[in-house]
Amino acid sequence: MIGRTHGMHAEPTTFGAKVALWALQLRRDRDRLDAATKRIAVCKLSGAVGTYSNIDPKVELSVAKALGLQAVPATQVIARDRHAEYLWACASIGTTIETIAVELRHLQRTEVNEVREGFAAGQKGSSAMPHKRNPISSETLTGLSRVLRSNLQVGLQDVALWHERDISHSSAERIVLPDSSMLAYYMLRRATRLITNLEVDSAQMLKNLHSKHGVVFSQSVLLALVSSGMSRDDAYRLVQELASRAVTEESQFRELLAADKRIGLTPKQLDEIFDLKKSVKHTNRVFEALASKQL
Repeated sequence: MIGRTHGMHAEPTTFGAKVALWALQLRRDRDRLDAATKRIAVCKLSGAVGTYSNIDPKVELSVAKALGLQAVPATQVIARDRHAEYLWACASIGTTIETIAVELRHLQRTEVNEVREGFAAGQKGSSAMPHKRNPISSETLTGLSRVLRSNLQVGLQDVALWHERDISHSSAERIVLPDSSMLAYYMLRRATRLITNLEVDSAQMLKNLHSKHGVVFSQSVLLALVSSGMSRDDAYRLVQELASRAVTEESQFRELLAADKRIGLTPKQLDEIFDLKKSVKHTNRVFEALASKQL
């Protein structure tokens, strides 16, 4: 398929590499959630201002052990940076899901049509236009991620309390902590269903890849010309000129290169430049990273 930067055709990539990058990001989210969960698995029983003025610290240690928690120094309450970190982990999960959802929304657009959300028999895509298949799950997930990020703002604002305690954090936490937990879980389930039922149109991906008559190999041409001794600026302007002609005239970029005496590349060199497999031969790097469980 074609890779896109700034929404424009760039260079070839693979859909598998794209999905593998999502998986790596989700794995980092899982690690963040695990760390944040451990960070809030704490307790304190150290009195009104955290000085153990009327309670033996041994009581705190005993209760913590019984509950499977870690006793930590505190004021009257546990420091709220711990809770903010947990909300950040939930928001990060939502943002990763939104990253996936936004990409799928773009790829499902009529003029792209490379992937499509699953569509059940009898399902309606639009209440008014029967021909439509709207990316409703992706759109829903995009919207819900904003709620998680909004809740994170509340969590960050809850960190700064007056002296050894006030209750400005309490009322807000009763909403955002359970809501973010449930919402992140729901979004993961909804995203799993979306990916499981996704329709991937490889033929359309190839069609789009070749729709610009081969100009997506322009960087390889540029580098080949520079390697042959041409200055980079001269090579850039020449390749840009011929690529523009290919698009405007709907001519094959390779044929224009072969016919232009200024280029001077051999048929063998052009074969190598326009070899699609060569362009994506190193995409296995992302799969190796996924298998290594280190990134």
